[in-house]
Amino acid sequence: MGKKIKIWYDKEGDYLEVIFDRKAGYFKETANDSVMKKVDETGNIIGFSILNVSALKGQKPLSVGIAGRIA
Repeated sequence: MGKKIKIWYDKEGDYLEVIFDRKAGYFKETANDSVMKKVDETGNIIGFSILNVSALKGQKPLSVGIAGRIA
């Protein structure tokens, strides 16, 4: 069986979070104010979050580079 990915959406807060690896980490800014990447203590990407997801409806697809190593 492959690795589980946690996807969580809070409708009230209009917040989406995707976690690739459940371990300690912190969120860092990206080039887009609505997108944050979550990294572990060594800089590996372990997830990302998007704030105001519903604001993307009807817009061009969101494309944000999240540079780094994926855990």
